[in-house]
Amino acid sequence: MKPIPVSSKSDAEKLQELGLAVIRTEAQAVADLAQRIDAGFVHACEYMLHCTGRIVVTGMGKSGHVGNKIAATLASTGSPSFFVHPGEASHGDLGMITSGDVVLALSNSGETAEIITILPIIKRLGVPLISMTGNPASTLSREAEVNIDVSVSREACPLGLAPTASTTAALAMGDALAVALLETRGFTELDFARSHPGGSLGRKLLLHVGDIMHRDDKIPQVSKQATISQALMEMTAKGLGMTAVVDDEGHICGVFTDGDLRRTLDRGADLHTAPVTEVMTRGGVTTQAQSLAAEALKIMEDNKISGLLVVDEDKHVIGALNMHDLLRAGVV
Repeated sequence: MKPIPVSSKSDAEKLQELGLAVIRTEAQAVADLAQRIDAGFVHACEYMLHCTGRIVVTGMGKSGHVGNKIAATLASTGSPSFFVHPGEASHGDLGMITSGDVVLALSNSGETAEIITILPIIKRLGVPLISMTGNPASTLSREAEVNIDVSVSREACPLGLAPTASTTAALAMGDALAVALLETRGFTELDFARSHPGGSLGRKLLLHVGDIMHRDDKIPQVSKQATISQALMEMTAKGLGMTAVVDDEGHICGVFTDGDLRRTLDRGADLHTAPVTEVMTRGGVTTQAQSLAAEALKIMEDNKISGLLVVDEDKHVIGALNMHDLLRAGVV
């Protein structure tokens, strides 16, 4: 593969200026939308809030790509939504639209043939139609119950042809709709996590300690009669860098960690005869199975430790986990 030739200083400056011109043009297009957050925007939100079905988004070409993203954003923020391609709609996919739905149609010109073709069917269904256009006088704008004006003074493309500023404006207005609905519905972080269980937020808000902790014979624990040597063997066997020290009923007495071992060696204690209770950390830092894994992570960070014992309400040791378990679970 041949190396890319280095641009001259003048060429580099020109490329930078062209890029900046696009950013400035699109930023202005978005800024101009502020005055369009008006009564029409409110009515559009009201139609969507009172929708008993789903918000059906449609658009052709670049407007279709933007519409797809808007539908995905609506769906993930508490407003059930999906995208229908207008070309496919006239060949059977109109059956996906029901009387309880609301249709959001995107078209910069407001004259997209594929959308205009299906307008009579949408009207016959009695489905509220919200349009998002760059031409308030267009056919689509006139036929809609509410039109949201997303017109731009010019495209960022120097030819004025490629949809650039106009698609950015439509995308920003779609986000404005989605977030306004989200706030009004009282959509929370937990609601968001439930619809994003595979994402990092979902893992942090939905994963509990009990989902990832080591249980039963995988829990490192020794009796309070154990020697330091026996505790060390248990730590080595279970590989969590610590062991619980429990009484005869399984209640936690303390925890013996790698740090405790280093301090014990510094003191010159006899590992084979000294009881672990003399060198363990009494009580220890614990958590509960029903706690969020993210809360367990905070406990570890606050206490500068790498492992936690899990206890029940009666202080019986029922599990254990360390930082590696949180890393594997994607919480860190």
